[in-house]
Amino acid sequence: MKVWVQASRPHTLWATVVPVLVGSGLAAGDGVFRWDAATAAMIGALAIQIAANFANDVFDARSGADNENRIGPKRMVASGEVSDRAMWIATWVAVSVGALAAVWLITIAGWIVAVIGIASLVAMIRYVGGSSPYGYRGMGELVVFIFFGVVATVGSRWVHDGNLTLPALLLSIPVGLPVTAILVANNIRDIGTDAAAGKRTLAVILGRNRTRTLYAMLIWGTFVSLGVFVVLGLVPIASGIAVFWIPIAVPLITTVKTTADGPALIGVLKGTARLELFVGVSMAAGASLGA
Repeated sequence: MKVWVQASRPHTLWATVVPVLVGSGLAAGDGVFRWDAATAAMIGALAIQIAANFANDVFDARSGADNENRIGPKRMVASGEVSDRAMWIATWVAVSVGALAAVWLITIAGWIVAVIGIASLVAMIRYVGGSSPYGYRGMGELVVFIFFGVVATVGSRWVHDGNLTLPALLLSIPVGLPVTAILVANNIRDIGTDAAAGKRTLAVILGRNRTRTLYAMLIWGTFVSLGVFVVLGLVPIASGIAVFWIPIAVPLITTVKTTADGPALIGVLKGTARLELFVGVSMAAGASLGA
């Protein structure tokens, strides 16, 4: 069990939890919240991300990106803890769980849920799989922002009553930016091993210094975008309480700017995931007040 928990990369799963919480908080504030929709959305989203992490474990082992020089948590296939076959079985079990959750959501919110689910599945497979994976061509951050930010937040609001709302679209931005920063923190740590394996992540393409700037822009953009939306009255005012988490963001930016040390950057990765959680829970709680 410990091996499979580690393979699921639990410190990254907040990237899935947060958009569902924010979408559900907005639904509560609008008076249309449904527990069954929120629960199914959470189960489905987590299942797809876990499936993506399992598949990534296999593909990175095959490409050589996960090798003995890699700094970070042990990967199960590359280390020999889990076979390719067992990891693929686990991947499709997770996909099946996500599909079951999607079936329930389709009965609530219609065919658009199927479109979201299929698109998410394709994005999962194409991230590091296939003949030309977009994760190896510098496009991972863009896709993460779209799916873990915009699609997940708007979709999590949609499933409650089938409505597309402006606050959901706008709050998907401060949801998506720190999620993207999680990936940037991961990739800046792995620049050396990824470059050696021919894995051209955005961090490899930009280089360390410009990737550091990108990380800072994503974190500061989270708070600036939320603040602007609140001041303009475009999102629930109470969701602006999330800006009070700025003090825990500053040390993360400073560490990325000043060090290339692997263990320190692992701490940044985990810290960025926590920041995403704190900001997301605060936005969701504020949004649920509907004011």
